Amino acid sequence: MTQVEPATAVLAPRNPTGPAHPATPEQPPAAGQPYEYRRRALVEPDWTRFPGWRQVTREQWESAQWQRANCVKNVKQLRAVLGDTVDDDCYADLTADQATQATMSMLVPPQMLNTMVPDGPPSTDTFRADPIRRYMLPLVTDRRTDWPSHPYATRDSLHEHDMWVAEGLTHRYPTKVLAELLSTCPQYCGHCTRMDLVGNSTPTVDKLRLSLKPVDRYDAHIDYLRAHPGVRDVVVSGGDVANVPWRNLESYLMRLLGIETIRDIRLATKALAGLPQHWLQPEVVEGLERVARTAARRGVNLAIHTHVNHVQSLTPLVARAAQTALEVGVRDVRNQGVLMRGVNATAADLLDLCFALQGEAGILPYYFYMCDMIPNAEHWRVPVWHAQRLQHDMMGYLPGYATPRIVCDVPFVGKRWVHMVTEYDRERGISYWTKNYRTSIESADETALDRRYAYYDPIDTLPEAGRAWWARHGSQAVA
Repeated sequence: MTQVEPATAVLAPRNPTGPAHPATPEQPPAAGQPYEYRRRALVEPDWTRFPGWRQVTREQWESAQWQRANCVKNVKQLRAVLGDTVDDDCYADLTADQATQATMSMLVPPQMLNTMVPDGPPSTDTFRADPIRRYMLPLVTDRRTDWPSHPYATRDSLHEHDMWVAEGLTHRYPTKVLAELLSTCPQYCGHCTRMDLVGNSTPTVDKLRLSLKPVDRYDAHIDYLRAHPGVRDVVVSGGDVANVPWRNLESYLMRLLGIETIRDIRLATKALAGLPQHWLQPEVVEGLERVARTAARRGVNLAIHTHVNHVQSLTPLVARAAQTALEVGVRDVRNQGVLMRGVNATAADLLDLCFALQGEAGILPYYFYMCDMIPNAEHWRVPVWHAQRLQHDMMGYLPGYATPRIVCDVPFVGKRWVHMVTEYDRERGISYWTKNYRTSIESADETALDRRYAYYDPIDTLPEAGRAWWARHGSQAVA
């Protein structure tokens, strides 16, 4: 990035009969800024540009029930929406990916599909290049053929299942837990870090299954939290809480609010962006207000965390859903995106998104995670050095409170700001990290805080010598 030296005022010689006057310095040629901010209003793309939705009314579009009933679940349904605006080869690529590579089954709400190629009817080229399409509807030709998966990629790359203290309750951090209430979402992202549990099985992944009835699972969570007063923060997730019947979700949240030691509750829902119609339903809005008022009365911070990866996903409906949550008493609505090549891995993409989140939608940019080391994800992942550069290039444009942190979720460690790396072998793409707490599976491990934990860059991003080393030792390294 070009560094621009600040202009320096040049003072004229002192005038004994009057005040000094600044001389006019010679002006350097205008270099401009690496990023130029321009305010852009949010727009709901015209869904009738798609052949299959030409007769869809606004009333239908804004109905959560219509959105859920018309989700795209297979190539045949996608073709019914897009028609021949996309060629047969593109549909064939998508079919091949679902059969041989995909770790997530296809499930795209109309709201999300409508943000692909938002400026007009799609063509094969614009559809293939679209950033939302790239992670919601991956094609087999998107994937790498040399290293589709890293040798150290695993289904549960963060070992959340290993840290379950009750079914669906992960206790990784000393004061925080992740509560997975269910294993479904209103939409399935191709890069899902919980691909081993969430969604339907695919030809390449036979998914795990939650075995307890929901009521028994929730009871087990509450019992654990009552017995462990050191936990003060609960991330309520899944899957996606938008798929929990509201009555059941409200009951669970009220039980959490009845535990005196719980001080923070965060609801994790990509549906705020992917299916904002859900969060605008009267039953949900009124129930959320009851929960928010109870949280405020008891001094508990209630927030919603959503997942937006590109500015195209932000529309007036998304902004309305976020604003409604804030109006009924939710303290914050925050965004946790994922860095992905071909989607948002440039400073301009991230800044465009963050300005729209913070300035137009009322959503606070919070985190961007490096894409986790799951199978068949190497075409999305970026190396640590690239994430560090993006963090550098974003600084100074956004308000400090709205400047997101880019983090690496290191296996057995947890979230680490990308500049916290302890040691970094750039040639082989191996970074080493330390931590300052023990997870629930390390309570008796005296060496856990002295150990270095490894994370691995995508092999195709390494210099030639590094790629050659992994070609020779990749399988041996895993063994």
